Amino acid sequence: MDPHAKLFAGSASQELGQKIAAAFGQPLGDLTLQRFADDELSPSFDESVRGCEVFLIQSTFPPSEHLMELMLMVDACKRASAHKVTIVMPYMGYARQDRKDKPRVSIGAKVVANIIQSVGTDRLMTCDLHAGQIQGFFDIPVDHLDGATVTAPYIKSLNLENLIFASPDVGGVVRTRAFAKKFGAEIVVCDKMRLRANEIASMQIIGDVKGMDVVFVDDMVDTAGTICKAADLVMERGANSVRAVITHPLLSGPAHARIRASQLTELITTDTIPQREENEKVRVISLAPLFAQAIRNVVTHESISSLFS
Repeated sequence: MDPHAKLFAGSASQELGQKIAAAFGQPLGDLTLQRFADDELSPSFDESVRGCEVFLIQSTFPPSEHLMELMLMVDACKRASAHKVTIVMPYMGYARQDRKDKPRVSIGAKVVANIIQSVGTDRLMTCDLHAGQIQGFFDIPVDHLDGATVTAPYIKSLNLENLIFASPDVGGVVRTRAFAKKFGAEIVVCDKMRLRANEIASMQIIGDVKGMDVVFVDDMVDTAGTICKAADLVMERGANSVRAVITHPLLSGPAHARIRASQLTELITTDTIPQREENEKVRVISLAPLFAQAIRNVVTHESISSLFS
């Protein structure tokens, strides 16, 4: 236990926060969140943080309210004379909006980066951003953890004989190739065309999956339309089995129903976002030990990259 390091969790990440604190070796600090009648938020710390290195644990999902709550927490810490404030954001909302893909739209990830820095955050710790380049939106240190650190060992434990990895879209090829490299395996790619957000017009497989045990790799699943359609497609092309491994289980709207009805054997994910519904096909692996070790390494000024070797 380090008396100068204190961990607090926001309302979106209470369960994960408890697990991280337990793995770190000290309890979460006391925090009260007051909510006015009009839903205005007012967090307050019930213990001193003066001179402390404070870690605030909060995934921003749903993004708007929980981002605001987190920013108020940072501001409260700074005004209470905390020495340093690190945001531990397992899932960063708005990360999908990382570029202008059509005229007259915002770059939401950059807006969030500006907000995080504007309240005086000293450091950001996160996991599997939608695009690694988002780190460049920040002018503060960013510890970008790799969810594969905990999900890859589970895939290895399955001992799949004809393993091949698949990217559900062309944009995820780099992520899929990096995951496949851990196994010395090949990859295939799904080429899809969208009419609009969360709606797929067409999809085709680039590569041969006949007789293979296919594992799709992605950073998140939202409504599960893409991953379920891709899973059914590879089975139609003669795959032996199909799974998916992701980091952020948004699983909005019809996601759970689609996963149950699909040919996915299982969806392997982490606990960056708490699950609101039980699903026998969804296997959750905790990132708490990884985040706890990363926090410990920050406190003791040790390497973060060593966690991925």
